[in-house]
Formats: sequence, structure tokens, C-alpha cells
Amino acid sequence: MQRVARSEASTADRARDVLRDAILGGEFLPGERLVEAQLCERLGVSRFNVRSALADLAAEGLVEVERNKGAHVRKVSLAEAIEITEVRMVLEGLVAARAAERVTAPQAKELKQIGSLMRAAVKAGQFRTYSELNQRLHSTIRQVAGHQRADALIETLRGPLVRHQYMLSLQPGRPSVSLPEHERIIAAVCGRDPHAAEAAMRHHIASVIEALRAADPIGLAI
Repeated sequence: MQRVARSEASTADRARDVLRDAILGGEFLPGERLVEAQLCERLGVSRFNVRSALADLAAEGLVEVERNKGAHVRKVSLAEAIEITEVRMVLEGLVAARAAERVTAPQAKELKQIGSLMRAAVKAGQFRTYSELNQRLHSTIRQVAGHQRADALIETLRGPLVRHQYMLSLQPGRPSVSLPEHERIIAAVCGRDPHAAEAAMRHHIASVIEALRAADPIGLAI
């Protein structure tokens, strides 16, 4: 009995992860209905597992489930995106400081390599690549920091912001603004300076907040 329960849980978890990736990857648009029967067929799982996956994604802020109406991809307003980013600024500042205290020589080398790739992507006008490297950099800093609670909170906040961040990364001139900010973060973490790392990270995310405030709300709603 316990083995069956565990199997159902792991199936639901896999369905949740696949559906999360599809939403974050833009396969489902904000406001789009998530029809259970279609998801069962797409994911190859039971309705029970689909409902469990949708409940988990609702808890993460990616999905809204309404009684008698079903589920749909949740829209995140510009105002909410700014509030979430303000919370992230505090958490990621903490994580950057912790990373500076714990970084090893191989980890510092990896961070510097990511920075070099980011600079090359900006120079080549490869802004989608730059956006992916941006995510990789922040993820690597969190791994270096090893702060499990902060990492979990940041990951929960990240989902609803993905579309806004992606649109920002494609704005003309934005990568050339954020690149030196990222390079300052890398230098401070690799230099093992916690205060400078936290300040650099908070400055960078404050810049993101200002960019969100200046952005066209209609353009950011997609």
C-alpha cells in the first residue's frame, strides 16, 4: 500500500515538474486554461495526478484554480512583479554575501567563466543566450552559498517573475546595463568580500526594479 502511495506521489511530482517547465518555457500563456483531460493525455497520467500537480503549481504562484471554472496560468501584474523583486533583492543580497564567504577556487573560476560568456553574448547580440546565462549565474551563486532556506524561497519567487525577467532581458540596451552589474557581483564574490557582494547584488536587483517601473506594462503582461 505504501509502495503504491509513493509511486502515485512520484508520478504527480513528475507531472508537476513537466507542467512547470512548459509554463515557464512559454508553452502556456498567462490566462490560458489548463484543461485536465488534455493534460492527462499530454502527460500520460491520471486525473488525480494532474490535480495534484496543479495544486502544487498553484501553491508556487504559477497557476490559479477556481471552483467550477478549472485552472489557468496565473497572470502576474507589473505591481506584483515589483513587490516580488523587492523581496528577492533582500534574499539574493544575503545569498551573495554567503557565497563570498564560502566560494572555492574552482567555483570562482566557474563564475568568472560565466561572466566571460555573458560578455561575449552581449557583444554578439545574442540576448536569449545572455538571458540563459543570467539565470545560470544567479543559480550558481545560490549553489555556492548553500543557504537552503533562502534558495527555496528565491526559487518559489522566481516562477511568477520569469516572463517579466525574460521581457526585460530582450529590451534594447538592457543587457549592456546589467552586464557590468553582474561583473561587479562576480568580482566581489570571487574576491571573498561579503559586504561588497551583498551591495553589488542589491544594486543590481534595484536596477531591475527601476527597469520594471519604466517598462511598458502592456509589453510586460505577455
